[in-house]
Amino acid sequence: MFFFLSVKIKKFVYSLILAIVTAIFVVVIPSFSQVVQITPSNPQLGDTISVVIQQPDRQISTPTVTMDGKTYPSFSIGQNRFRALLPTTPLDKSGLRQLQVTTNIGMQNLTVNLQNRSFPTQSIWLPPQKESIKGTDLEFERVEAFKQLVTPEKFWNDPFVRPNNGPVSTVYGVQRYYNGEFAEDYYHRGVDYADYNGSPVVAPAPGRIALVGLESQGFKIHGNTVGIDHGQGVTSILIHLSYVNVKEGSMVEAGQKIGTVGSTGASTGPHLHWGLYVHGQAVDPIPWRYYGIE
Repeated sequence: MFFFLSVKIKKFVYSLILAIVTAIFVVVIPSFSQVVQITPSNPQLGDTISVVIQQPDRQISTPTVTMDGKTYPSFSIGQNRFRALLPTTPLDKSGLRQLQVTTNIGMQNLTVNLQNRSFPTQSIWLPPQKESIKGTDLEFERVEAFKQLVTPEKFWNDPFVRPNNGPVSTVYGVQRYYNGEFAEDYYHRGVDYADYNGSPVVAPAPGRIALVGLESQGFKIHGNTVGIDHGQGVTSILIHLSYVNVKEGSMVEAGQKIGTVGSTGASTGPHLHWGLYVHGQAVDPIPWRYYGIE
């Protein structure tokens, strides 16, 4: 894949150099060299794009990365290396996407080709008592605020773990008909695990419990809910629980029990819904489990 790049330096214009080394971009100018690595090299809809910037051993500001007009922060991962995470979803358009890596000395332009992806369709039939369920302002406001968290600390190091041992009943990205009516601009924002009522739910990765919401407190759609802040804009939300045994503010490790499977909220039966969010957008959790992201 070819990626095109350019660097804009105040008051100076330098020649462009194109290098192709497995999705590694190199800009070389006098006394300045910056390497940008993008993974996966062929991202598809729903993937989290990792942008790692290796800077020379000199004082340069922490870079930011812009895609589609939205700017994402980067965080130090040691030895003059920074990493930004860019979410993509099934609602995005596939094709060439423009990225800009910006520091105090200039801007580097990159192009990445976001691949299309086919997602299945599913019909859901809610029973009458759940079809009329409406969420509360409290529920939506607390969940939205949780998804927007960008904590500077990074709590995870390894690939995420499976939060429940039940079989997968609904994969990420599914489009749905609810009681025969197609849900526009909807996609299944996570993975569902169908397991018996009361089966254990564990934290998929280390983090801080940043949200506990109960059906009895107004969480009518999500049901009993646990939200984990993994740091640097990455959050997990686990919903429809029958029981919650963690408190807000506590720290958890990967594999630590945080509750049990249930069918609270707008649910047709006992199951766990795990949603993984990057800067407020629901991404596919599976690559985080099987491959991990630095």
